[in-house]
Amino acid sequence: MDVILKRALAGDEVDFQSLEYQVIPKIANENTKFLIQLNTRYHTDSEITQLMSQITRQKVSPTTAIKPPFNTDFGAHIYLGQHVFINRNAMFVDLGGIYIGDRVLIGPNVTLVSVNHEENPASRRNLHCASVHIGKGAWLGANVTVLPGVTIGENAIIGAGAIVTKDVPANMVVVGTPAKVIRGIKES
Repeated sequence: MDVILKRALAGDEVDFQSLEYQVIPKIANENTKFLIQLNTRYHTDSEITQLMSQITRQKVSPTTAIKPPFNTDFGAHIYLGQHVFINRNAMFVDLGGIYIGDRVLIGPNVTLVSVNHEENPASRRNLHCASVHIGKGAWLGANVTVLPGVTIGENAIIGAGAIVTKDVPANMVVVGTPAKVIRGIKES
């Protein structure tokens, strides 16, 4: 793995103007052809799994279901568990790493973001990477946005439209903008 990719996954700053940065748009451009193929015609579940394996550069479980259209700006730093469901119009900004545990449900129009930019205008094109972790059994409702560096605990529920800016404990329900814990999971 290229040094810059290791640094991105480690949460280091990525200098947009460095020569080593060029590997990032190269990978993103290679994945664009797979994304266009995925999103512009009908595919069987196994074909979708195969395309997602090419995008992520690792084997995606046949138990994982992804409903196109699906988009990512990079693709090679998405890590999917078993029995994951990703509904339509998901957008993953994954250079900093997106880790999705087993049995996670992701609603339509969900955005997961693992990078941010410098506040200083002179270096704003540089990237700050911070991975997103979605724990086993979590459920993200429609139109949820998860920002860089957030960990969502196991079995947590993120209500529709929430913007998650901070870690979410396991077995909690959060809603709102910004997302706030409203209660624990009800087990009947």
